[in-house]
Amino acid sequence: MSSGQGPTLAHRSVASIRSAPTPHQQHQQQQQPSTPHTPPRAITSTYGSPSTIRADDDIIVIELGSRFVRAGFAGDSLPKATLQCGLEEQRRVGDFRSWVGGPRRTGHAWAAEHEIWRYDLREIDLGLLHDKLDRLLREAFTSSQVIRYLLIDSKPRRMALVLDSSVPLPLLSTVLDTAFDRFQTPMVSLLSSATMTAVAAGVRSALVVDIGWAETVVTSVYEYREVRSTRTVRAGRHLLEELYTKVLRSLVMGETENEADSSERVLSFDESEDIMCRLMWCRPSAFRSSQRDSAQLETVQEEQDETEAEHPKGLTEVPLTSSNPPRTIEVPFEKLADVCDDAFFDPSTPAPSFDDHELPVHTLVYQHLLQLPIDVRAICMSRIIFTGGCSNILGLKERIVDEVTATVDRRGWEPVSGKGYDQTHGNPKLRRGTAGLSPTGPASPSSETDDTQSETSSRSAANAEPESDPIEAKIFRHRDRRQPLQGQIRALHSLGPWAGASLMCQLKTSAMATIDRELWLQQGIHGASRPSEVDIKAQQRQSMGAGGLIRGSGGHHTNWTLGTWGAV
Repeated sequence: MSSGQGPTLAHRSVASIRSAPTPHQQHQQQQQPSTPHTPPRAITSTYGSPSTIRADDDIIVIELGSRFVRAGFAGDSLPKATLQCGLEEQRRVGDFRSWVGGPRRTGHAWAAEHEIWRYDLREIDLGLLHDKLDRLLREAFTSSQVIRYLLIDSKPRRMALVLDSSVPLPLLSTVLDTAFDRFQTPMVSLLSSATMTAVAAGVRSALVVDIGWAETVVTSVYEYREVRSTRTVRAGRHLLEELYTKVLRSLVMGETENEADSSERVLSFDESEDIMCRLMWCRPSAFRSSQRDSAQLETVQEEQDETEAEHPKGLTEVPLTSSNPPRTIEVPFEKLADVCDDAFFDPSTPAPSFDDHELPVHTLVYQHLLQLPIDVRAICMSRIIFTGGCSNILGLKERIVDEVTATVDRRGWEPVSGKGYDQTHGNPKLRRGTAGLSPTGPASPSSETDDTQSETSSRSAANAEPESDPIEAKIFRHRDRRQPLQGQIRALHSLGPWAGASLMCQLKTSAMATIDRELWLQQGIHGASRPSEVDIKAQQRQSMGAGGLIRGSGGHHTNWTLGTWGAV
């Protein structure tokens, strides 16, 4: 059988491969059915899963407080998980203290069991703190009991830690060890709580008053940098101790001296804190400045308008379940207001008798503003931001603003005070510009005439109008005439430090301190340099490129710093 008989197929011809197909061959190929094959599938990002994008780009924002841990993804307005470390969260297998009813805690142990850490490192077991953080973060990452938790896999993700800038270095080292060892985080960014609070309020400079659990911290932020930080122990823990000592214990046990001296707690910590959060209120200041503009508190979210509504009076019934036996007590509202005054303001004690660590809140705010530079003070005093759990007490923010306003009207911005200053300031003989006095004796009439002429000529030269400059006039016409508010006491509302950190991480802004895992495992906390020894501009230029701090996993910088946490 001859192989040349019949038409030559197109796919068997060498010429058809080397040359373009003829129109007849194209017509035959269109008529013949195509062989089965899988077409290329170019799936766009519209139909892709967002999990891959989140795993590569999203940052987990964690705010670490003394009692609460908030965690969530960067770009969200609220954290996904808010966890605390109480007795129920620290239970182990076989722990039946909730049903057996163990002995009441005494002293500081009553509140220490509900705290994650304290500033006093003498009372902290760093190993126990390591285990607490590990348990809280694992519950936030992998728990499926509540839908608001993160529910992410075990893939390493970058973290942003929102911390107070005064956290001790051993405590900071324990937190970073937990993040790098237990969760394999490739990079951790440190963000200041006060700065992130100002970011969440939409301002660049502010006076942040954090009325938290352990301390009340007043921090001045100028152009996203912390200028000064002062603190006092008058905060939530001190308020709860005053409430239990002066009101709750006497109502439960009576007024006998033997029972009043007992150190055993007759109520549980949770129930006492619940009473404080629900019923505590602060009475208004005795001084109400008539010059205070209504815009001072225009953005402060109060639960009710206290200038028009009646203040609570009388009694309220509170059922107690943790007392033995359970009972119902009647709590007077006036005693609650007295407790709040004594805890935060203490008006019965003279000001010179306070130590530096126990100043009243309004005195601390005034002294903090007094010690700032003039330009920083003018900006910060009109942007006072209240944050922290105890700042939600009814009437507390308005009372602080009124007390600070009264202090400024009474004393001004003079750093010196006292009887000697008042006598010197009020003595007319020591005032400047006293007429008829000179160092050498009485002035003669001729000298007085010369002085009058020279003073008149100097005044006329000083009051002379400057020549008009057309260039300056053109610049003034096109200049934005809206000037920021300065020199007035005003309060602003903020979404909180976690929301500010979420916004900054979503915008891919370089953090104050960024730590790589490989460098931390090699050098530890002793490898950190001082902020002045690190070229910040070079790191920012490298972080904006491909594979830098923002996009990559790090490992490119051999010189790193802890920022304000490591500065002495």
